[in-house]
Amino acid sequence: MVERQERMLALLERGGTLTAGELADRLGVTPRTVRNYVAATNGAADAPVIVSGPSGYRVDAAALARYRELERDPADSPRARRGRVLRRLVDAHDPVGVHDLAAGLFVSESTIEADLAHARARLQGSGLRLERHGDAVRVTGTETARRRMLGTLFREESSRGMLEVEHLQEAFATDRLADFKTALLERLTESGYLVNDYGLSNVLLHVAVAVDRITRDHVLAEPDVPETAETAPLAAILRELVPAHFGIDLGEADVRYLASLIATRAATPVAGPAADLERYVDRERLESVRRIVLEATRRYLVDLDDEEFLGRLAMHVQHLVARAGEQSYARNPVAGSLKSSYPMIYELAVFIAGELQREEGIDVNEDEIAYIAMHVGARLEDATAGGDRVDVSVVVPAYQDLHLSALRRIRGVLADDARIVDVITRSDVDWAALSGEIVVTTMPGPRPDDRTIVVTPFVRDDDLDLVRTGIGQARRARRRGRIATELLEYFDPALFRRSAPDVGPEGIIRELGREMVAQGLIDDAYVEGALERERLSSTAFTEHLAVPHAMAMTARRTAISIVVSPSPLRWGDEAVQVVALIAFSEEGRAAFQRVFDQFVEVFSEPDHVRELVAASTDFPSFIDALSHVMES
Repeated sequence: MVERQERMLALLERGGTLTAGELADRLGVTPRTVRNYVAATNGAADAPVIVSGPSGYRVDAAALARYRELERDPADSPRARRGRVLRRLVDAHDPVGVHDLAAGLFVSESTIEADLAHARARLQGSGLRLERHGDAVRVTGTETARRRMLGTLFREESSRGMLEVEHLQEAFATDRLADFKTALLERLTESGYLVNDYGLSNVLLHVAVAVDRITRDHVLAEPDVPETAETAPLAAILRELVPAHFGIDLGEADVRYLASLIATRAATPVAGPAADLERYVDRERLESVRRIVLEATRRYLVDLDDEEFLGRLAMHVQHLVARAGEQSYARNPVAGSLKSSYPMIYELAVFIAGELQREEGIDVNEDEIAYIAMHVGARLEDATAGGDRVDVSVVVPAYQDLHLSALRRIRGVLADDARIVDVITRSDVDWAALSGEIVVTTMPGPRPDDRTIVVTPFVRDDDLDLVRTGIGQARRARRRGRIATELLEYFDPALFRRSAPDVGPEGIIRELGREMVAQGLIDDAYVEGALERERLSSTAFTEHLAVPHAMAMTARRTAISIVVSPSPLRWGDEAVQVVALIAFSEEGRAAFQRVFDQFVEVFSEPDHVRELVAASTDFPSFIDALSHVMES
């Protein structure tokens, strides 16, 4: 499947019903090409995956699930065939005949010759090598390198995201992996570990490969991984669980290797006192992480100064450095959603990753940045819990004790999201005097409005859903209201463009930056800083919006240079229609979080972007459209 065809499916999965024109705009293709993608997708499935209706295209969830299963390994796909050829060669220690490969796959020998050329190129840098003697072909290299390549091939055959246990069991002919995972999770939790289930799926793949290879008498040689204070307890767990579930004994080399994988990818010991932490984390690295976190705290005005958070992050960094050294990064299936849903948290993670790259001399990819964001987000969630509560007035006229039951249910759903500031149990209500941002009432007020949520006296589950929705809307309205005037002040008619040349991220950043330099808002160093930030991780935070910026807040004043383009602009793997180069001044640090998060949120809804792009024919119409979107 071509990349844009895959993106089309992802858009329909997230966006409900979309027309061919809407899909074409987002993908940067023509409506005719979209219709070709739809036909190709449905033609490759056993039932129509994309259904056409009067409102546009939508996906059939059941057909899509079956299609994903077929997509993993279509039998006649050249890519799948090449994978099977390489897997068979890597899996075998004895030479394999070209004629036998062709006969087994029902293809010509010339096709196999082309697949072997692909295999030879693919093995470069893997520690394995393809050797040829006449008709006989073999792969040479260590058992460790073979297992790594087998794991890589399996991942490529799998669907995007998590590695499902069911697929692993099917691929490696074992029905015991699910029970093993359950037992491993229980033992890790009992032993005081925090478990990363995303990373654990990767460990299970290595376990499945190891069990399969050992069962066929392909064992690792002498251990090349030392046993440490961190891996010893994990090794003990493996020595117990693997024989119990798979009926084989792991050799010492396998035990140490798999224990190291669990330590660096899936399980983190709960940090106790500082002395205990130093058993697992190098003192110099801990101080390095502390310096980076304190700089992030100072620069972004957030509360990350917490010893437990520092300990967990330092252990994560220690493992990240180990993974980077092997060029074996941990995959994160929620990286994309984290970036678009929590842009400020992701931005903090990018800053931390950039500093780690400089101090540790490693590369940190977007999956690993997302894991850092998960640590940061958990800390900020703890630090700010209850700090953004919505004030709620409750009007529940007394009737025997029915109002008490209603109050209990309402209080239960509010939890940390809201606080009750008025409780009225009378029917003669001075509605104007109620101080809540929203009013939850069992009796209608004199005039229905967006502030009032009417529930039944029995407060059923669907009433509670209305309350939750109202709280979320009130919080968003409050946040947008706080920055609406502030955000509009950052725009300037001279820094508004209706279109821009489609020259890619670097070209557009330089073009927008040139205008800001000419106005004396920033210097050339800020533009270079924005380019450096872009290289760390794409600033396309949604499907429609890119927000390039530097991480140093050195602008003379905070300002935004913006392009609102009717046609999509290429931005890495995305196609965006709005590009906003934001320059923050040192004095604007306090506004950074509010502006950044809210700016991304405003442009995260497709309807908002379409409205803005269509209406923004010039600067005044852009401001009108933006104000309307923010108010709505």
